[in-house]
Amino acid sequence: MELPSERLNIYKASRTIKRKDNTLYNALRSIYEDSIFVGEISQIWPELPLVGNLRCGLWYSRKFHSTCYFKSTDGHTNNLSFNTSRLNLHVALLAAQRGGCMIVDSTRKGKRFPDSMSKTIPIWACVLNRAILNYRTRLNVQESTNSNKLDSIGQGTCDWDCSIHLPLWVSATEKAMIQNRLETWTKELEASGADIASIALSLRKPLRPLWISQKTVIWLNEVPHYDSWDFTPIILVSASSSTGRLQHHTTSEFSWNYIAGAGDDEESWARGLSPDVFWKHAYDIISSGPDSCNQMIANIVEKDRVCRAQRGEYAPQVSVKPSKCPGSANEFHLGSPTYLDNGTVADDGKLIDNNVISFLGSTNIAVGSIQLAMEVRTAYCILNCDKESFTISPENPEMYMHLPILDSKFDRISLLRNLPAALDFAKTQLRKGKTLLVCCSNGEDISICICLAILASFYDEAGNFDDGKSFSDETRITKLELRKRLVFICKYAVNARPSRGNLKQVFCCLNGGGYTHLVS
Repeated sequence: MELPSERLNIYKASRTIKRKDNTLYNALRSIYEDSIFVGEISQIWPELPLVGNLRCGLWYSRKFHSTCYFKSTDGHTNNLSFNTSRLNLHVALLAAQRGGCMIVDSTRKGKRFPDSMSKTIPIWACVLNRAILNYRTRLNVQESTNSNKLDSIGQGTCDWDCSIHLPLWVSATEKAMIQNRLETWTKELEASGADIASIALSLRKPLRPLWISQKTVIWLNEVPHYDSWDFTPIILVSASSSTGRLQHHTTSEFSWNYIAGAGDDEESWARGLSPDVFWKHAYDIISSGPDSCNQMIANIVEKDRVCRAQRGEYAPQVSVKPSKCPGSANEFHLGSPTYLDNGTVADDGKLIDNNVISFLGSTNIAVGSIQLAMEVRTAYCILNCDKESFTISPENPEMYMHLPILDSKFDRISLLRNLPAALDFAKTQLRKGKTLLVCCSNGEDISICICLAILASFYDEAGNFDDGKSFSDETRITKLELRKRLVFICKYAVNARPSRGNLKQVFCCLNGGGYTHLVS
């Protein structure tokens, strides 16, 4: 009979083997090999912009024209949804301007495509197509005397494809579930206040996804030009191999194990390395081999941190602690946060920085990361929501407030607890006509939620500052109204990705009392 201690030892040995397989070098080498495939596909249609899906997709190319955020959870069988918090309208506009685009992502689960590509993006494309058709139909009715106006900017309403295009591996039952909810999702999009008009006026052909993986067979002498299709292609490139097991590779110098979707969940393996820094040193890292990789990454991350600190950028000290995974003596874990330096490619092909401060329309509110706030600390009044603090002009200490707010994963009411102070500070500065910069670690979550609360509290529906007159003790903001303001923010801060837990805290703050003194 097997003793419990023996069984536990087997489990421990299994976990140890798994940790050895999922080493830093294996992950980076797998990413490097998969990026070759992505590069080959991008050269088939070089005119189409390459878009990386946050966060996993960003590892698989040296350069991206832009980024997007399509979550696989929105395409899970029991969680099918069209999320107005992640509209990605900038992707539709980019595809309209360039005749299409390619989106890069990956998956660890041994499938050919992640659910973000199998269902989330097809649903998104279909709902947008339906909303555009509805907009054009209404415009035709209103301007029946000028019926040629729409045809002059593209297709009219007669041959606009609004059907859902799903890959063959999605079951008929699940397709029927999606079709039954398309009308509801379209109404939600139209009610959200999204700028459908801009897309409708620039998109000549309906959006339609195409799928390409490492198993896709492409005859290069028969590849059609994308402009010859009767739709605007959203080419979905799944970077990883769909094998369900580890592949062992051996070179003349060393061996390594392939990890499908290695770019996923970077906090658990990247050790402070970002995609941008990785690609600056990719050749040296890959050539270093498994034994030297960890120490090389530590040196690269620390050197990058020092360089950023010398430039006056936000560069917290990297903490080092021993790894639980047994192995060579130089194995360790870097406990620093990972920052994604997202990139955008200009028309001349040069990489330009997309990690910039986003001004929210004509309001006096801007949002960005803490490192960017430190670079412009003397130009704005700053509301810093990151755990790290910094100082601005000592002559004007009242123009800076530090509220170390934790994500809802670590403290489910941290944002709710600090929102009253944040709103009070914002009201004081906005009354003076100051430009308020709200920042957090990445400018994508907590700072977005703070801006959402400020817009809902002190601005009317048209985006004009009213000093809170439209918000009183009797006022209760609805989820639809809050969603409209979030859509407004995402129009300018395209990398915004507020978590559900933090959004719930904003809604609770604005509707749960404890706010009377802020509007007095």
